[in-house]
Amino acid sequence: MLDWMAWTWPTAVFFIVIAAILTLFTVLAIRYPETPRMGILRMETTRGDRLFITLLGSAFINLAWLGLELGPQPWALAVCAIYAAAVFRWV
Repeated sequence: MLDWMAWTWPTAVFFIVIAAILTLFTVLAIRYPETPRMGILRMETTRGDRLFITLLGSAFINLAWLGLELGPQPWALAVCAIYAAAVFRWV
């Protein structure tokens, strides 16, 4: 099924999860419009901005985790979840 692009299941799941998150945030933006808020960065951010910051930061966390060989990759996912919670709470 994934042979047409030489994808692996983890890669496919990654993109499916990203698509699901974007869909969820689109529905949330339509149902519950929000006004930008000021966080610790001292700039206005919306849900979408915080999602982008979270995804970008998570990519760097995972790359650093792999590059520095800090342990099993699922632990990086836990670090990313903590990072995401902090971004959505304080940024």
